[in-house]
Amino acid sequence: MNWKIRLSALLILVLGGAVGYFVYTSEMNEGSAFPLRYGLDLSGGSHIVYEADVSLLEQYEVNDAMESLRDVIERRVNLFGVSEPIVQTEKGSVFGAESARERLIVELPGVTDVDAAVEMIGQTPLLEFKLEKEGAREIWAAQQEVYTTFVSGEGEEPSEEILTLASEEPYAPTDLTGRYLSRAQLAFDQTTGQPLVSLTFTDEGAQIFADLTRENVGKVLAIYLDGAPISEPIIQSEILGGEAQITGSMTAQEAKTLVGRLNSGALPVPIHLISTQTIGPSLGAAVRDAGITAGVIGLLIVAVFIILWYRLPGVVAVVSLAVYIMLMLAVFKLIPVTLTAAGIAGFILSIGMAVDGNVIIFERIKEELCRAHGNGDDADLHVAMKDGFLRAWTSIRDGNTTSIITAIILFWFGTSMVEGFALVFGIGVALSMFSAITITRTLLLAIAPRMHKGMARFFFHSGFSVK
Repeated sequence: MNWKIRLSALLILVLGGAVGYFVYTSEMNEGSAFPLRYGLDLSGGSHIVYEADVSLLEQYEVNDAMESLRDVIERRVNLFGVSEPIVQTEKGSVFGAESARERLIVELPGVTDVDAAVEMIGQTPLLEFKLEKEGAREIWAAQQEVYTTFVSGEGEEPSEEILTLASEEPYAPTDLTGRYLSRAQLAFDQTTGQPLVSLTFTDEGAQIFADLTRENVGKVLAIYLDGAPISEPIIQSEILGGEAQITGSMTAQEAKTLVGRLNSGALPVPIHLISTQTIGPSLGAAVRDAGITAGVIGLLIVAVFIILWYRLPGVVAVVSLAVYIMLMLAVFKLIPVTLTAAGIAGFILSIGMAVDGNVIIFERIKEELCRAHGNGDDADLHVAMKDGFLRAWTSIRDGNTTSIITAIILFWFGTSMVEGFALVFGIGVALSMFSAITITRTLLLAIAPRMHKGMARFFFHSGFSVK
């Protein structure tokens, strides 16, 4: 039985060394496929926050619209060759009056010109289809009267009622927006030779378009781009097949540019810029180095203390901790996890949780040894260790479970910075349980003698006494 445990311990050390070698080589090689990914606060770049206007959507449509918006913006920034952009959505608040506010966060590593970044994202058009609403013809007539009076200088000054009517919007929004656009392509009118943009909708968009045209024959279906009407065709009949055309006074180059912009992503909902932040690469590197230095110093202090206090079990705990750290870094690389300053803080805190698990185990083992010696028996060290681990497991399980639940809540409801902390902390706590219960237990049983007496009593004791 003992040789099986020692073989398992040797296997753990070999695998731990292999994981450590993978982490080291993948980080030292510049062209590695598994580098550690750092957030903007550690690598530098632009942090841009938009607020999406979802006031015209039903509540059940908001999540789908925001996911579509995220996909569109991500596709847009990818076209500009930004290295590993992060585009995510979040609510402005979970509770209270701001619960309906939807935000889009764009992080562009390496892009320190925030104005260029905003312009890059702003080039994505908002495509909408709006239908002539009841009373639209009266609104058009009022608008024509106002135009005739104030622009051409003809006719009498319109009444207050006419001015109010002319200020109204003659079109009402429909369910058909750019979120249902499959592709756009440049075409030419076979009769006039004028350039036009041909639109093809997704299957869902094609069905919405067919229903819209079937139920509103004879009405105007205006095509809006970035809030302005660019084409106002009249629905002649039901249109099947999910295809539409944008026509108007545009050159072939303008039509080609519009096609490129639509294919890179038409926004499903309007967005408004609410904040920007630029972090220089030198500042990010300084924050990263400071976090790593703090972690290393803290780890060394903990390692020295635990070895001095718990002696040989302390050495085992440090080895187990080193394997745990290698596993964590490997997970960061393989998932991959984007490390932020908050994430590094979560990592350091999870190391503390791992040490705490080992301390609980060692104290339980110490209690079992004291109980055996108190009964006047020679303590069986292996039995004491197994019983100590068994008694420690419930405390470690309950404490770490509450920490994991807390991490899940923070990740679910927190902002992007809090999410980074919660993700790293949650992964760390889960791995720390594995480290304490499996790795530490196997290594201790592999090196411990059978009886707790003589030198074994010294090396497996705790505190500064020699007994």
